[in-house]
Amino acid sequence: MPAGTAPTTTSKSDNVAVIIEGLDKHFGNIQALQRLNASIHYGRLTGLVGPDGAGKTTLMRILTGLLEPNAGRVTLAGYDVVRDNDAIHVASGYMPQRFGLYEDLSVMENMHLYARLRGMDAERNTELFAELLDFTRLGPFTERLAGKLSGGMKQKLGLACALMARPKVLLLDEPGVGVDPVSRQDLWRMVQALTDEGMAVVWSTAYLDEAERCESVLLLNQGQLLFDGPPQTLTAQLEGRSFRLENVGTERRAVLTKALDLDSVSDGVIQGAGVRVVLRAGAQTEQIQTLADQIQVPMKPVPARFEDAFIDLLGGGPGGTSALAERLAPVELGSDIAVSCRHLTKRFGSFTATDNVSFEVQKGEIFGLLGPNGAGKSTTFKMLCGLLKPTEGEAQVVGYDLRRATGAAKSKLGYMAQKFSLYGLLSVRQNLEFSAGVYELEGQTRRERIEEMIDTFDLGNWLSTAPDALPLGLKQRLALACSLMHHPPVLFLDEPTSGVDPITRREFWTHINGLARKGVTIMVTTHFMDEAEYCDRVAMLSRARLIALDTPDALKQGAATTDQPDPTMEDAFIHLVETAEQNDEVNT
Repeated sequence: MPAGTAPTTTSKSDNVAVIIEGLDKHFGNIQALQRLNASIHYGRLTGLVGPDGAGKTTLMRILTGLLEPNAGRVTLAGYDVVRDNDAIHVASGYMPQRFGLYEDLSVMENMHLYARLRGMDAERNTELFAELLDFTRLGPFTERLAGKLSGGMKQKLGLACALMARPKVLLLDEPGVGVDPVSRQDLWRMVQALTDEGMAVVWSTAYLDEAERCESVLLLNQGQLLFDGPPQTLTAQLEGRSFRLENVGTERRAVLTKALDLDSVSDGVIQGAGVRVVLRAGAQTEQIQTLADQIQVPMKPVPARFEDAFIDLLGGGPGGTSALAERLAPVELGSDIAVSCRHLTKRFGSFTATDNVSFEVQKGEIFGLLGPNGAGKSTTFKMLCGLLKPTEGEAQVVGYDLRRATGAAKSKLGYMAQKFSLYGLLSVRQNLEFSAGVYELEGQTRRERIEEMIDTFDLGNWLSTAPDALPLGLKQRLALACSLMHHPPVLFLDEPTSGVDPITRREFWTHINGLARKGVTIMVTTHFMDEAEYCDRVAMLSRARLIALDTPDALKQGAATTDQPDPTMEDAFIHLVETAEQNDEVNT
């Protein structure tokens, strides 16, 4: 038992790891948590789910003893999180949402540091270190600086450090953000092993396919607990309300917009060549069937998903019409090819980040660039945006060669970086003003564009706020607004929805679909495989090379087997990466 005060005796069962009773937390006038009551059990993976600003991170920090509640109490492993604060830090392991390690220290140096912070003698725990390195598969990388690790490897190192004192309760705040499906599969494997050994694990997430895999889910919204139980229980409430319009093809974006504007439809997404819709509670199928008949495609019922239930519980999605796209004139280009690259290669010393990549992107196409962490996606993006000079090969945007006409090409494209790239010392309005100036907007046009972005992205109440103080969803809205200020015909989005909640993602894709319908060409990287379904075509990178280029449906079909005749996009991703790695091993 950890040193410190004796544990409290309020435990309702020996299997209960955390008890939350009447929990309230406010920050000034903002009510972050309201009268929460819940319990978390040993040997179980509990998902903590909710939209941006729901209170997930606040609850996590209270559970770790980093924040004190204004009312109510929490016991963790039998200890009161306020009264027994020192003991809480030993009984729990915490992996924060933002990378909490030291990037200029190596993997092993970070582990030694966390051992000392835990009051452990690192020299006497070599066996534990070896066990954690083996568990996280970081053994070959002990000398690598943490800042040089891929996103997935950083999360594994964070997990190793959180497990340093063998905690009874492990708290993971959005560990899957920015992590590719292969690395996320590794995280799941490790967490499953921990719960099998009896540890209580809380996994906060914005990925609802992750929540669906949890044994129990706490669903928060605006600080209130809306649901507590197995995800299948909530999903079952949508039985008979999920349908897919099949083989819609090139008209799927227009069809999705029409479907989402129907009174009877709560939510909808694109799935490859089809459109998936969810009806509101009590709604009949007449409207959606009429739409299917009008476009002469079959409609069939499909099983409900936890994401469907989540969106429905929060009142439905944001609708299908983009106010931004409605204001945009159709894009006119001199060519049907908006973006192209030939034999694009980038080396940093002896390291090849992008290796001989070639493709073309059509005007008005949504083109997805997928791959594991470190595959070369962001490097390829930066070369196509003129931010990096290729070592070999060439790239063109709207007919401009990026080697010779970088300035002219940049004026024709918008770029939203993977890491939030706005100016923290400027307010929201000042960031918008700065972006307008960068794109040389002046006079009435400048004023109109800024007001257009404020109105479209609902930024009016935040104009004097610094970006760092904004919730993540609003930060991403601001970043997208700045990248669209000059109405570019080509838009580059590098993981634009990483970490944001599903409703905000729906809002982003409403704008993206609307822009594509106006002829804007969009290149996007993402680790959300359901977002890849929105793309007309997907290019898959692995180890810096292009390993596949096709439609989402064709890539899924290529992963089909007798045992798995209807694979998901995530299945296709893992299949392509593992096949490419096996071929590399054979060739070497």
